[in-house]
This record gives sequence, C-alpha cells and structure tokens, in this order.
Amino acid sequence: MKLSVNRYLLVACASLASYSAVAVDVSAGKTKSAMCAACHGAAGISAVASYPNLAGQKAPYIEKQLKAFRSGSRSDPVMSAMAKPLSDADIANLAAYFASL
Repeated sequence: MKLSVNRYLLVACASLASYSAVAVDVSAGKTKSAMCAACHGAAGISAVASYPNLAGQKAPYIEKQLKAFRSGSRSDPVMSAMAKPLSDADIANLAAYFASL
C-alpha cells in the first residue's frame, strides 16, 4: 500500500512540474487577451461555434494547447501565428486569466 501511495505522489508531482513554473499575473493575462477577443469573445465566450470558449477552461489545458501551437506540434494557420510570439509568461498569464472567468 505504501509503495502505491508513494508512486501516486511521484506521478502527481511530476505532472505539476510539467506545467508552468512562472508566477502568473491574471491582470496581464486580461490585457494580453485582447488579441484573442476577435475569435474567442471579449470574455472568453465565442459567438462563433467553430471557435472554442476559453472562459473557465483549466489553466494547464490552455497552457498545453498554446505551447503546442507555438512549437508547431499542433497546427492551425491562425492559432499557430498567434501563439508563436508568446512567451512562457504570456501563456501562463493568458491561461490564468481565462481559467478565472
């Protein structure tokens, strides 16, 4: 039993370590989100069905997707171009902002 609990804790810690270690700034994320509003809505709720809502998504999910677009491991002509110039701090801030909505 102790081994399985320790293994669980190790996996949980490794999972957390894979997400941003950058201190987040929700206010900076809100400011940066202006570039997202055209497609995803000013408050993260899209008016167009083909663009996903970002409001209320979990921050680690948003971070993972933005980093994938930025690196090219996930490709979309619009999103790849939008994510390319984002720093890790920008991504963490955007993720925190949208998760807070």
